[in-house]
Amino acid sequence: MASRKRWTPEESRTAALQAARGLLIEAGPQAVTLKAVATRIGRTHANLLHHFGSAAGLQKELARHLAETVCESIGDAVRASRAGLGSPREVVDMAFDAFDKEGAGALASWMILTGNEDALSPIVETIHALVDEIAQEEAAHTGEVMRVHEDTLALVLMAMGDALIGKALARSLGLPESAARDRAQRMLENSIAAFSQPA
Repeated sequence: MASRKRWTPEESRTAALQAARGLLIEAGPQAVTLKAVATRIGRTHANLLHHFGSAAGLQKELARHLAETVCESIGDAVRASRAGLGSPREVVDMAFDAFDKEGAGALASWMILTGNEDALSPIVETIHALVDEIAQEEAAHTGEVMRVHEDTLALVLMAMGDALIGKALARSLGLPESAARDRAQRMLENSIAAFSQPA
């Protein structure tokens, strides 16, 4: 348990978001409550209300935190892959792991089911900003932008779907559990091959 030292507002928010992310990964989105997060960081419920306003506010900030962390990693992996320093599989694994192991898929589903769909806005906005950044790089090279948007849409939808029902669906179809990741990898490999062609 954290000590009761005085934290700055930023330290308190950061600790709460890290605790919320831990609860999300360990026990699912329904475990991300103000009370549970406060207990985990050794603070009061009132302290978290001051910072987030409500459980919905905490969950929205958690979505933003996850989106920024995930998109930064994916963006770095995409650029490394295009520069020949990484692989399309690394990009795919980062995206799929974000929605599966890091809990973004469960959080997004929970937000939709509880009617808190606006909490998904940070995820959508952050992914959109990442796509626009990568699209500008591609447009400078190939003059095309839409392919990046299409690839990102497909990758995110595949990662989200895989996190929710991928393993069970693959098993029922007699496919390996990695089938969706394998297909996403081929999609990115084809896109990167096209990107590498001279404009």
